[in-house]
Amino acid sequence: MSSHGFSTLVDRKPSAVSAPELASEDDAAVLAKLGYKQELRRSFSMLEVFGIAFSIMGLLPSIASTLAYSIPAGPVGMVWGWFLASGFIFIVGLAIADLGSAMPTSGGLYWWTHFFSSPATRNPLSFLVGYSNTLGFVSGLCSIDYGFSLMFLSVIVIARDGSWTPSNGVIYATFLGCVLCHGILASVMSKIMGKLQTVFVVTNFILIAATVIALPIGARNRRNDGHYVFAQAENLTTWPTGWAFMLSWLSPIWTIGSFDSCIHMSEECVNATKAVPAGILMSIGSCWVFGFFIVIVLAATISPDLESITGSKFGQPMAQIYFDAVGKNGTMGLMSLLFIVQFMMGLSILVAASRQTWAFSRDGALPLSSFFRLISQRCGYIPLRAIWGCVFLAAILGLFSLIAPAAAQALFSLSIAGNNLAWGIPIFARVVWGQRKFKPGPFYTGDRLSVPIAWTAIGFLVFGIVLCMFPVEGPNPTPQSMNYTVVVNMAVWGGALAYYYIDARKWFIGPRITIAAADLTEEQRVAIREEGLDVKTVGAQEIATGNDVDSATRQS
Repeated sequence: MSSHGFSTLVDRKPSAVSAPELASEDDAAVLAKLGYKQELRRSFSMLEVFGIAFSIMGLLPSIASTLAYSIPAGPVGMVWGWFLASGFIFIVGLAIADLGSAMPTSGGLYWWTHFFSSPATRNPLSFLVGYSNTLGFVSGLCSIDYGFSLMFLSVIVIARDGSWTPSNGVIYATFLGCVLCHGILASVMSKIMGKLQTVFVVTNFILIAATVIALPIGARNRRNDGHYVFAQAENLTTWPTGWAFMLSWLSPIWTIGSFDSCIHMSEECVNATKAVPAGILMSIGSCWVFGFFIVIVLAATISPDLESITGSKFGQPMAQIYFDAVGKNGTMGLMSLLFIVQFMMGLSILVAASRQTWAFSRDGALPLSSFFRLISQRCGYIPLRAIWGCVFLAAILGLFSLIAPAAAQALFSLSIAGNNLAWGIPIFARVVWGQRKFKPGPFYTGDRLSVPIAWTAIGFLVFGIVLCMFPVEGPNPTPQSMNYTVVVNMAVWGGALAYYYIDARKWFIGPRITIAAADLTEEQRVAIREEGLDVKTVGAQEIATGNDVDSATRQS
């Protein structure tokens, strides 16, 4: 328990520090400061950490999947909604990057929450953030793989000229096959997973280039003018026009998420204190800039009959935009490339989700934690069981798609609301309770800007949570058009807190120390002492523990 007030539950059976080839002394020492031994192999470079976040965002496929939010507001919503919302997301990224550079660990969000929160709130808030983030990532996996299913099947619909419509059962079967494939690939390709992220990034840019070149050429005889692209507002909803514009922000909010995957990969990347913030800001910044160009091209080439786009017989607005510009064969080619990139997105987010799940299990917070926290050395020092735990949960949650699209959409919204909550609480805890405990890392926005940036991020994240709970089509929704996001998210958050206060409060007192002092190198010992930790003996084993446990922790 450090002099900063961070309380830990000591692992009574700390295993030896993992093989030295897993990480450099510097990286292992940074992790040791946080009370953790190095268990995963650090094989991701800074570029590859950026790659996994950018791959999960899957810029063009994500824009294609969320056009239903932006098109109803017209080109103004598509273009300026993207630009403004992306700017605010970049501010959130700055606030998270400050924390990620200072304390890079796979369970960063709930770790930071516990570290910065007051003694009375640290345990329940850390528990809430951990569950919200874990389920948010699994929900993101469901959302991406469900989107893959729709894109893949839309190619078949186009090939049959719209004469066939896939049933919910066919959609789920495709989704399930995709999730299982991702589980297999994440299990057997760990040694090249970092390199694959570079391939995924390149493939993303190939798709972007193909789209921004093909659409203007295909629509050369009917391109929209600059006034239409940048100043034409529409409203296909029954909300006021201004609110329809705000709802268009959901497209970038959905797209530029999961940048915290850089945090969850921090125990597998080299020089994490620099690689994590760089990955966060590079991924958000790239999506902001390149996404802005993409939506401009889409607004310039889209049919002014926007209702024909949103009500396309192909079931995908992007498929209709392609079809109008490049015809049937061109559309099939571009949509095929689109669902291939979407498939890559799903693999990347499963890798990140498994690391968050593993980290939360390492700290004993999930059911069957002792099972899921084990590392597979045979498969390359990866959390194999956590990978398949995420696959199994995604397969179960995907059954909501058999009920109704509205139910599936509400479930997938956990990746917005759940992650917004998980990002916002540690930022809030830092500026309200823990500012004096914050020690900046190599990346820092500065004493003058850091706190205003944090408060701006908190405000935007709260707004994003509220925004994603509104019915998109307008007030007075029908059961079919109702947005059930509020129901699903409140059930998750309420369930997590209920679980904590009914049972988990008896045993969950925060992140655990897993590093054995007998196996520490001298550099790691120095790092731990600088953090306010010392070495004590418990029973027959020497462990790293603290010297100033507060009364609230003792009472826990």
